[in-house]
This record gives sequence, structure tokens and C-alpha cells, in this order.
Amino acid sequence: MEFQDDFTLIESLKKGEEKAYVFLLEKYYRRLHAYALSLIGDHVMAQDIVQNVFIKTWRFRKKLNSKYTIKSFLFRSTYNEFLNTYRKNKSTMLLQYKYIESLYEVVENNDESTMEIMIETVNKEIQNLPSKCQKVFTLSKKEGLTNTEISEFLNVPVKTVESQITKSFALLREKLKDKFGAILFFILTKEK
Repeated sequence: MEFQDDFTLIESLKKGEEKAYVFLLEKYYRRLHAYALSLIGDHVMAQDIVQNVFIKTWRFRKKLNSKYTIKSFLFRSTYNEFLNTYRKNKSTMLLQYKYIESLYEVVENNDESTMEIMIETVNKEIQNLPSKCQKVFTLSKKEGLTNTEISEFLNVPVKTVESQITKSFALLREKLKDKFGAILFFILTKEK
């Protein structure tokens, strides 16, 4: 079905008409994905951003204002979702940068046999994590799944995934007493 104007489209969305939502997806998904990609430079994250925009649009459809264009709303929502993603990932990126610096020092200051022992020790501690932590941690750090993908795969909220990863890192840091922090990062990025 073709919607002739934004007013009709928005009113149909507000009524919960799925055909309006499908029309919205078909008309704007590619454009929004290209826009999100230009902002973040990562296909998977751009997909996550756009999916979140469409999910939130549907979830809060009754609050849509038919006085404004749906196109402007979607692009503004995509930009806002990018900002939220950027803020969440900013601290993570800083942490990763610090680990990379530490990793360089570890690699430079240890021979291969010492590295193998360190890797074995860290992998053993990963296996000793509580089962939920281990599963989420492994899916995230070894399999490379996003928090959203893990959430859908395990049928748990994204916040649960985030807390399990945080708990895993805390437990590993405690067990390894920070002496293998950089090697932990190395193992997890190496095995993806």
C-alpha cells in the first residue's frame, strides 16, 4: 500500500496498522542505514541503530505528531540513537585503547612460552566463571556478537547481557589480580 502523505501514514501508524509500519520500513530503512553508516562507520552498529529507531518508532507510535514529517523524525531519531550509542561506546573505546597500550608492553616484555602460560591461565579462569557469565562473556568476546544479538539469542534483556559481561570482567580481574589484564584483552581479540 502506498501512503500519499505523512499525515495519513502517521495516523495509520498511531492506529497500529502494520501495513503502515511495513511501508515505513521499506521506504526508509536503506536511507537511514546509509545515514547511520556515515555517522558511525560500522555496518553492524549502523544496523543496530536503525533497528532501534524502528523499534522505538513502533513502540511509541501513539506519540507521533502528524504536524511534522516522518522523514525528519526518522533522521533525527537516527542521529539521537547514534549519539546514545557513541556515548555508551566512548568509555569502552577508551578502555580498549588502554588495553592495547598494555598489550604492547606485555608482548614486548615476555617470551613466547610465558605468553602461552598466560593465555592458558586466562582461558582456565574464563572456564571457571559462573555458567551465565561464561556463556554471555564467550558469546561477546570470543564469538564477537553484539549485546543486542546475545540478548535475542539468549532471550534476555540487553541490560542483563551488559551486567553479565561487567561481572565477568570483575571476576576475571579479581582472579588474575590484574597481572594478566592486557593478555586477557589479547586472547579475546585474537580468537575472534
